[in-house]
Amino acid sequence: MKKTLLALAIASCATSVVAKDNKANDIEHITIISHGDKLRTESGSATLVSEVELEKYEYDDIHRILAKVPGVNIREEDGYGLRPNIGFRGVTPERSKKVTILEDGVLIGPAPYSAPAAYYFPVTTRMTAVEVFKGPAAIKHGPQTVAGTLNMVTRQVPFEMTGGLDLATGTDGYQKAHGYFGTEVTKNLGLLVEGVRLQADGFKEIDNGGDSGFKKNDLLVKTKYLLDGQAFDQSFELKLSYADENSDETYLGLTDADFNANPYRRYAASQPANMDTEHTQIMFTHNLSNDVFSATTRIYRNDYERAWRKLGGLTSIMTNPELYEREYAVITGEQNSVLDGETSMFLVMGTNDREYYSQGIQIDADYEFSLGGLDHKLAFGVRYHEDEIERKHFSENYQMLDGYAEKTAGDKVFTTTNIESTEALSVYIEDTVKLGNLTVSAGVRGEDMDMYYTDLVDRDDWQRKSTQIWLPGVSGFYQVTENAGVLFGVHQGFVPSSPQQASDVKVEKSINYEFGGRFNDGATNIELVSFFNDYSNLKESCSQSSCGTQGDLDREFNGGEVNVYGLEAQLRQSYPISTQFDMPYSFTYTYTKSEFLESFESDFEQWGDISDGDSVQYLPEHQFNFEIGLAANNWETNLIVKYVSEMDEAAGDNVTLSGFKTESSVIVDVSATYDLGQYGRIYGKVDNLTDEAYIISRRPYGARPNKPRQFVIGYKYQF
Repeated sequence: MKKTLLALAIASCATSVVAKDNKANDIEHITIISHGDKLRTESGSATLVSEVELEKYEYDDIHRILAKVPGVNIREEDGYGLRPNIGFRGVTPERSKKVTILEDGVLIGPAPYSAPAAYYFPVTTRMTAVEVFKGPAAIKHGPQTVAGTLNMVTRQVPFEMTGGLDLATGTDGYQKAHGYFGTEVTKNLGLLVEGVRLQADGFKEIDNGGDSGFKKNDLLVKTKYLLDGQAFDQSFELKLSYADENSDETYLGLTDADFNANPYRRYAASQPANMDTEHTQIMFTHNLSNDVFSATTRIYRNDYERAWRKLGGLTSIMTNPELYEREYAVITGEQNSVLDGETSMFLVMGTNDREYYSQGIQIDADYEFSLGGLDHKLAFGVRYHEDEIERKHFSENYQMLDGYAEKTAGDKVFTTTNIESTEALSVYIEDTVKLGNLTVSAGVRGEDMDMYYTDLVDRDDWQRKSTQIWLPGVSGFYQVTENAGVLFGVHQGFVPSSPQQASDVKVEKSINYEFGGRFNDGATNIELVSFFNDYSNLKESCSQSSCGTQGDLDREFNGGEVNVYGLEAQLRQSYPISTQFDMPYSFTYTYTKSEFLESFESDFEQWGDISDGDSVQYLPEHQFNFEIGLAANNWETNLIVKYVSEMDEAAGDNVTLSGFKTESSVIVDVSATYDLGQYGRIYGKVDNLTDEAYIISRRPYGARPNKPRQFVIGYKYQF
């Protein structure tokens, strides 16, 4: 199939590059959604969070940024969004593994095919736009196509001197330093340098002392050269980035009783917990364009290393502390590990040391032409991608002594040492045709994957497998009036299984439908979309953050037929109070229901014994987001209220968290900014204004709180 895909891509390129002598404009060719004062006529669901929107609340947490996007379901974990858990339209949010995550149009996850759990996530502070594609709008991106695509856009290289500085400080030791500078070095050659430093002391207090904060650094360098031509304009861009993180984050939560007494407590056993990561990227981009044709080639390489030392395997203790009194006393520091000369309990600290890389080359192109009296816009692309994860997991014994967790003598014991890798060739082609008031897009995506698994201890334990699949999609938009229209679409969804999974573990497949409408008269913007995802097989995988059973780690499970359906609604308006004041407001609502269509017994910790009609775990039925602001010439204030209904912690019976639910939550954030003219501007914000504490999850290993009230004040200067 690889030869078929490659031949199709080459033939498409050869057909499309013919002729067209029109002068081109320089095209960044990343941001492809336009939310203006006119009716959007593209088919499929797509949402843009612009730079203006991102600056309203100065969020560093992608969870909070996506709160205003309909159809997004989230499971929070650490309160700062260090390890995001993002899902679209009901897919599991666990480590965002079923969402295709891009930065500047390129796969940015550590190993998107072999191990898609996104333990690395770009610093959102330096992003100038966030794009969300769901339904048939995601056909151009993969490999995960069931849910959709999240694309984060970095700052463009300027061709005049420009720069900015953003300094902020806040409660719990929060500090932010963000700066960028760009200029034209020589004619047609631009340069951008940007850096971010984020840190906080953390909002949790560890028994007997210890650190619970984080430090993150991010550096970006871009250079871009423009070349004007007679038939085509061209641009050449080199992007280099580096990021690191050191966070004292744990998987250990609290018992419900301890949460109710103090939700921001951390047990003494979590004192040694630490995550240490490093990420680098190099990307070269070439764009060739004129008025009717654009082709962008990207060559990229990402490397990521992480070592996360944490305590695991404690779910039963957290949910039933009365049955494990001695163990509970040890992890809280109330009792030593060695009691009366006998070891009662070792604290087993697992360090999941991993190295990843992903690299590839991809070409994306658009061509506008007329044929048979119809206007066509042809989009097509091809990508060859390789990625790999090497696991070097080991454990070490610690003991509790006088309230402190200390490492014992002895060598570390390796628990998991293996390599998973993938070579993938993908191609898509989509034609958009305008027939009067009707715009129809039809296309197909192909994925051809060769996957490899090797156990580094037992070299006889290895596997090679291949998967080929075609994923068609059709969508359309019919403009009923100048200001209103309806959209519809259907496409095949797909999530591959990992390289080490046996043949009895099926890939995830679904048929996804959407139908809705848009209205925009320049003052009022409304979008209403219903969706129905019909899974022929829902798939889940076991990790320490999702189940934590050592024998099942990295194992995948079949869930059979499942239906997920719902409604997404958006309303945006700006009401002019007077000639001096505007009051913009928006409303976002998501309704989601799910049901397993088959009864079965599963070893997966989040399923258990499933009965026909059971709901999928960590999927809120209702989500509501209301935002209102007041803006004048030199100041602005905004308030946002987010409601999330309760969620099941497990889908079926006879597993540890059966019957447990997260708490429904209402979070209020406010922000204000004052423009100082040529001297910049000052801003302030309060996250979680009412200081509410909720159980946002009991995974992994106990009840976990949302971030408490946080005050931040900052200063921004741009030129």
